[in-house]
Parts: sequence; C-alpha cells; structure tokens
Amino acid sequence: MGIHTFFTSLNDLERIIRAPGRFKFEEHNVAAHSWKVSQYAMLFATIEERAGQTINWKSLYEKTINHDFAEVFIGDIKTPVKHSSPELKEMIAKVEEGMMEKFILTEIPEEFQDVFFERMKEGKDDTVEGRLLELADKLDQFYESFAELKRGNSDPEFAKMYRIALTKLLNIPLPASVAYFRNVMLQDVMSEETAIDVQEITRQVIEEK
Repeated sequence: MGIHTFFTSLNDLERIIRAPGRFKFEEHNVAAHSWKVSQYAMLFATIEERAGQTINWKSLYEKTINHDFAEVFIGDIKTPVKHSSPELKEMIAKVEEGMMEKFILTEIPEEFQDVFFERMKEGKDDTVEGRLLELADKLDQFYESFAELKRGNSDPEFAKMYRIALTKLLNIPLPASVAYFRNVMLQDVMSEETAIDVQEITRQVIEEK
C-alpha cells in the first residue's frame, strides 16, 4: 500500500497494448505512448510559445505524462469504439474517474492525495495545455496508424483510425500548431512511399475540411 503500490502499478502500463485484438506489424504499449505524447507536446508547446502563447510547462508535463494512467484499471479501448457515441465516451470517462478516485483514496498516502487528485484528473480541457495534450495524443494515434498503413496492413481499422486522428488534428483550436502540422509535417507524410495509399486518404480529409 502507498507510493510503493503506485510505482509498481506503472509496470502494468508497459503490458497494456494499444489497439488490442488487431494484427499489427508494431506493438505499442501505454507507457511508451505516454512518453511519446510528452515529446510531441513539448515541440508543439514551443511552437505555441513562439507564436505568443503563455505555456504552463509544469501543467503540460503533468497532463501528458499522466493522461492515460487510468488505463491500468480498464485497459486500452480502441478509439473507434470509444468515440462511437458521446454517451459511451462519457460512460467510459466516468468509470475511469471513479476507479482513479478510489485508487487515490485507497492507495495514496493522505499527505499526497490532493496532489494526485489534481495531477490525475482529466487533462483535456480548454486551456492551452489541455489542447496541446489532445493534439499530442491524436498525433500518436496518427503515427501508429500511419506506420501500419505504410507497411501494408490492410485491416480497415487502421485506415479508420488514421482518418479519425487526422480529422481531429486539423480541427484542434491551436492555429500555430495546426498550421505547422498541416504545412510541414503532412507534406513529409505525403512524400513517403506507402503500400496502402495514405496520400489519397490524406487528400480526402483535407478536402473535406
């Protein structure tokens, strides 16, 4: 019990595989995902800061590093499932929130509970840091699905994940970050040779905006 329990539970994040139940050329776990999200957010926060935004770096790192800890309790639920209806998404969020609250009250020493409640709460909100978390989270989904499509994974789930991630990325209200992603990064994506026509999917999404 205590911080020891919290630290040992971090190992479980390494064993939770993202997009479970599908053939993948590359497996990705939740622990690695959280680290990548923090790296993406750091770069785009720099872009936003240079565009005049004030960044709370402490809040940004806390949000990104901790954003998927609740998956220790429920595992990774595939994005198309989670977003199949607003009601289901809300229900999943409430389950995660309830289990996280119980974990903190049961396992975390009382002297640290207020800190954990703040750091483990839902990080995607209307702050710049919350929007950066959303962008970084979707960017990892974008890259994971892109890697599978590039290598010729014909499972339509990955084309759907790619389309969902790209659409959401282009609509996040962070103009400087979205402009960099669209005008610089997407050009690099579309210049790559892929076994499945990712370029065409990308063009379709851009034209739909």
